[in-house]
Amino acid sequence: MLLLACSYVCSQNKREFRGAWIQAVNGQWMGVGTRQMQQTLTYQLNELQKDGVNAIIFQIRPECDALYQSSLEPWSRFLTGTQGLAPSPYWDPLQWMVTECHRRGMELHAWINPYRAKTKTTHELDRRHVAIRHPEWVFDYDGQYILNPAIPECRTYICHVVGDIVRRYDIDGLHIDDYFYPYPVAGQKIPDDREFQRYNNGFADRGDWRRNNVNLFIRQLSDTIHQNKPWVKFGVSPFGIYRNKKNDPNGSNTNGLQNYDDLYADVLLWVNNGWVDYNVPQLYWEIGHKAADYQELIGWWNKYASRRPLFIGEDVERTVKNADPQNPNTHQMAAKVNLRSKMKNVQGAVLWYAKAAVDNVGNYGTLLRNTYWKYPALQPQMTFIDGKAPKKVRKPKVIQTEQEGPVLFWREPKGNGWKNEAVQYVVYRFSQGEKVDIDNPSHIVAITRNTYYRLPGRGNRDTYVVTALDRLHNESKIKKVKY
Repeated sequence: MLLLACSYVCSQNKREFRGAWIQAVNGQWMGVGTRQMQQTLTYQLNELQKDGVNAIIFQIRPECDALYQSSLEPWSRFLTGTQGLAPSPYWDPLQWMVTECHRRGMELHAWINPYRAKTKTTHELDRRHVAIRHPEWVFDYDGQYILNPAIPECRTYICHVVGDIVRRYDIDGLHIDDYFYPYPVAGQKIPDDREFQRYNNGFADRGDWRRNNVNLFIRQLSDTIHQNKPWVKFGVSPFGIYRNKKNDPNGSNTNGLQNYDDLYADVLLWVNNGWVDYNVPQLYWEIGHKAADYQELIGWWNKYASRRPLFIGEDVERTVKNADPQNPNTHQMAAKVNLRSKMKNVQGAVLWYAKAAVDNVGNYGTLLRNTYWKYPALQPQMTFIDGKAPKKVRKPKVIQTEQEGPVLFWREPKGNGWKNEAVQYVVYRFSQGEKVDIDNPSHIVAITRNTYYRLPGRGNRDTYVVTALDRLHNESKIKKVKY
């Protein structure tokens, strides 16, 4: 176990998506007030940064509402306790999170639930809510309201909301989860007979028609995001089973609910057509689960979903609750990390959920920061959006300052347009006589939006290297300075 951990530290990838979901729908922010929520988020972000996390997926729209300033939808009750009530003292959680994540070298991905308009526990909607303004757009299913995926105006409305978010906030990604058509409930029927007659587009099969409705939305949403800001990544985190082998010879050897058949979500079509920029299947089960074995599923997604970056949704609590079948004296974290490292198309993981890692359940956070995510990581490249690196930084030099001591300064490179502009910088340190190798992440001392880095102590003739990153983490050539 110790040898495995040590070897993993030495072989860490320089590029890896290390995400964590911060949710609102569990009510953790409901009515806590501005100051306490900011304090809690600050603590969580600081701890996650120590754990090596480089991307936060922050829930901002649980039920056609807003944890951000919106002229289109009401303030979320999951923020203030009452839908439509603004926070007091006033603040904008999304803008605050963008600023705080970028300050820590993290990406911020805004997470919306596209179709869910009311959760079971919500009993009063604000007059501005879409279900009040357009009751004909929603249907009731098991106590929830769902924007009807069959109605073109619903797809356009969601895209209008997303376009507003993308234009006004400097987010790095727009993220949707696994809720399209509702999860099936025994005795409940989706009431879409009228829409099937009106909008069937020649489909005879109800399932094919529903899948097409979701496909139309995914493509429209992708276009909306990239037409507004081409660099904003569009990600989806679907349920962990695409299809079972008994329904499809190419399916996984599993026996559970299916994206394709039960949620009408044809995830592989979206990946293979390039409609999404990254995919995070929720593999929340343990290795050896009878119906949905983690090892079986990670191998399946690695084989069939390689056309776009693939990250794995990891359940922190279930991982540390279950013993490793090969080593019953320890939990499954090491085994799962090892499996991910063996999958050539897996480029990262997202933790469900952030607080579990922060609370260090099962020593998970400690293992991240001391072993598996010990060194910083850049984001995986997405050359299908942009693969060209910015120019080198200019005029790096060390200046002795009265207040801060020695500080390494540099100037941003010249570049016009989002594809050529530098937005972040990487600082590496190499000891005297040590070979400069920027492929080794153990030498990264900072990933920053600043054009300076405070140097520790007195000079030891170390070599510092600075590179520039653009919005897609394409990295420039190096510039060196000794101190």
